[in-house]
Amino acid sequence: MTSETDPKGLIRESFRIEGITAGECRSIFLDWALSLPPGLVPHEAARALLDTYASETGHPMLAVLREAADRPPPEPRRRGGSRARARPDGE
Repeated sequence: MTSETDPKGLIRESFRIEGITAGECRSIFLDWALSLPPGLVPHEAARALLDTYASETGHPMLAVLREAADRPPPEPRRRGGSRARARPDGE
């Protein structure tokens, strides 16, 4: 069963893997984050998944999800360099 916050079921499956390591959880998390649909904010989705899997105490994926949920998205920044400067001739 997949959900909006776990479209491929990657996080769900990580909780089923016996003996999974923190490094493997981070790798799965990266794949999960890259597969999120547009418009879904990763730290909010991680928070929702934490609520779903709160009973899985001691699982390394919980630490990865907590870190993601506690870290807000980066502020958009202006690109520097020549791409950010307008050309005097309007090009």
